[in-house]
Amino acid sequence: MPPLTPFDAALKVDRNALRSHINYVVDACRATMIVAAGVETQEYHYLPLVERKELVRATIEAVDGRVPVVVGISHPSVNTAIELGQFASALGAHAIQLLAPLRPFGGAPTTDEVVRYFDLIAAETDLPIMLYLNPGPGADLSVDATLEVAKLDRVKYVKESSRDLTRVGRLIAQIDRAGHAQYLTTVQMLLITLQLGGSGATMPPPLAELGAKIIAAFEQGDVQEAARLQQQFSLFPARWMHRGLMPTMKAALKALGRGIGEPYPPFGNFTADEAAQLATYLQTTDLSHVS
Repeated sequence: MPPLTPFDAALKVDRNALRSHINYVVDACRATMIVAAGVETQEYHYLPLVERKELVRATIEAVDGRVPVVVGISHPSVNTAIELGQFASALGAHAIQLLAPLRPFGGAPTTDEVVRYFDLIAAETDLPIMLYLNPGPGADLSVDATLEVAKLDRVKYVKESSRDLTRVGRLIAQIDRAGHAQYLTTVQMLLITLQLGGSGATMPPPLAELGAKIIAAFEQGDVQEAARLQQQFSLFPARWMHRGLMPTMKAALKALGRGIGEPYPPFGNFTADEAAQLATYLQTTDLSHVS
């Protein structure tokens, strides 16, 4: 689960706000694993390398051993990714997360290139690896290429962002149920992922608060309740995704009384009407409001 990143007026990471936010993620969202500076909703890509490392350190310190932490090390440079991986290991991280890379000079990588990229990083780091699949920021790997990477010894987790049920179903069968790695999808696919034998999903807050309720209902055998909760994702966040996932999550947190500030400028700010519509919808969900 990736906590969002609060920024102060100088656009530096607000450590106090981050600590409070992580408490919500651990306690109310019942995170089983925290991602530090690993996905685009965390806005880590705006930060210079030294500040990205400080975000990682601040996240691990705020989690304080309550759940495992997976550190994002994605970078076009293999050497920089290795540096981040070694930094994560020194801080006691549980695993490292690595976006399937695009070619730095453009174009889709071959399967051999992606496997080589992961092999080079695995040779210089000592933590389990989570393969992160998010076409756009990263490469759009085919099913066969995904299987090749998932079979690598050090790859223990796969995070899938496609929301393509045909693809997800096949990869759950050939990766998770085949014993190669734990397979994780998105909030929109959470219930069907669990029903097909996958390991769950990664999702930002406050989506994660509802996600925890879905998982709890499913584990208790109450599929009807799990489906009722899952239906709340039919409009949220889809109805507001023209603004982007991260801005929608920050706007939702604000509407719920858990605000951690605005998106890093200049992208993604909600209009007053959009914020009001979102706040009204959230009143119909099982998300908890803070008075």
